[in-house]
Amino acid sequence: MRAGRIAWGVLLAAVLFVTVAGSQEEEEAIVVDEPTVVREFRAAWVATVANIDWPSRKDLTSDEQKAEMIAILDKAVELNLNAIIFQVRPMCDALYASNYEPWSEFLTGQLGKPPEPFYDPLEFAIREAHERGLELHAWFNPYRALHPGARSPIPPNHISRTHPEVVKRYGNYLWLDPGEPRVQDHSLAVILDVVRRYDVDGVHLDDYFYPYQVRDSAGQIVDFPDGPSWERYRASGGPLSRDDWRRDNVNQFVRRWYERVKAEKPWVKVGISPFGIWRPGYPEGVKGLDQYAVLYADAKLWLESGWVDYFTPQLYWSLDSEGQPYRELLRWWVEQNAHGRHIWPGNYTSKVTGKEDGWPAEEIVNQVLATREIEGASGNVHFSMKALLHNWGGISDALASSVYAEPALVPASPWLNEATPSKPKLTVFREGQTGNLHMAWNVPVEEEVWLWALYEKREGKWTVQPLPAGRTINQMMRFRKAEVPEEVAVSAINRCGVEGPRNRVVPPAPPPEP
Repeated sequence: MRAGRIAWGVLLAAVLFVTVAGSQEEEEAIVVDEPTVVREFRAAWVATVANIDWPSRKDLTSDEQKAEMIAILDKAVELNLNAIIFQVRPMCDALYASNYEPWSEFLTGQLGKPPEPFYDPLEFAIREAHERGLELHAWFNPYRALHPGARSPIPPNHISRTHPEVVKRYGNYLWLDPGEPRVQDHSLAVILDVVRRYDVDGVHLDDYFYPYQVRDSAGQIVDFPDGPSWERYRASGGPLSRDDWRRDNVNQFVRRWYERVKAEKPWVKVGISPFGIWRPGYPEGVKGLDQYAVLYADAKLWLESGWVDYFTPQLYWSLDSEGQPYRELLRWWVEQNAHGRHIWPGNYTSKVTGKEDGWPAEEIVNQVLATREIEGASGNVHFSMKALLHNWGGISDALASSVYAEPALVPASPWLNEATPSKPKLTVFREGQTGNLHMAWNVPVEEEVWLWALYEKREGKWTVQPLPAGRTINQMMRFRKAEVPEEVAVSAINRCGVEGPRNRVVPPAPPPEP
């Protein structure tokens, strides 16, 4: 925040003031240069599985956990990020108060044990994120039932105990069978419960659908053990091959998930971060895992069908990687985007380790720049927050001093809400004694504001400061006399990122010296 700014509050004691509400005089006074704002999604995943990012250990107190979350959110603000993707269901468990699944072992060290003293980590993270103007997206794994990093006994309310018939052991994991209708209904109910009860800005799935393949002691690929559900499908007259049936199971879940979230809260963004390659050879020359055939994830279909609001292919390779070219892969995904959804690729930022085998920080900076070069891509998601929080290999310094030097707003999603916020009524006035500048603005009382955009013009250049609105209809700001801008403007932004008309005014001259 600018050093000359005094406070959020305001003293209503003015001698010189103007009130601007969209009058004819205002329109005539406005010059032709229009303030602009950067629109770019800048997010980081906060992984809780195996304590990758948060909490850093299973044995932290509630206060220590809260302090770590605040440090993460403060770092996000410092880096001019605008969203956090927070893993709330790593393995049919919950990092929030759930009636469907037990508390996560990664939170308390014991599956099923709540925090002591009690608090709700998701509720806490949402509140703290919103106070900082950050979006908070709840990240779910739809099918993983138990991770090998879990060590505590499995409680009676875990799905592997309540419905063991739908849970399969595959390698070192327990996995829900996507071919079981009960599994799809259960995972969907878990996600919709969060959408209903929490003020999340988005819900998010990662790249785990059917599991990545494992091999036996002889080195042979082990097939996923979904025989009972497959045989029931065939007995019912199902016409699909087993591979197509598996893909259809995932497709139907993704479609239902999108439709049901929109029926509950249309403004909640739905996002998926699939493996970065759809199939080898798409585009030409691409090599690597065939997620269509191995994970049974037809990610191309989901994007083409508009079953997402944003799409985050995990492009976890360097720019010069042979067989996995970042620019060409990203461009190909953009070309599949028939419904004009957001394309925000995922980046392997944790590969910047500061060690000999790690990437230099410039690799990620250049990947962000490469994303900006491709029309139709409008942001990046970094895996994971730990690298940014601890500035591995100087990555945070590199981002903050270059591509993230200025703030940015999340790109708008007008298909979620066509309404445009009202033009704020803006009052600007000077304190009679000090000459300090005060601003106050509001929109009609029935409107809900997600962010205010405060524009300041200095030496002929506009800058913008996104201000968290706290869902309120008014805001205030104060500038010291020496820091008063040449011109100011304010606009309202709704939950879908749609910005309303800007109200601009030239501040009144300071009172004459006595």
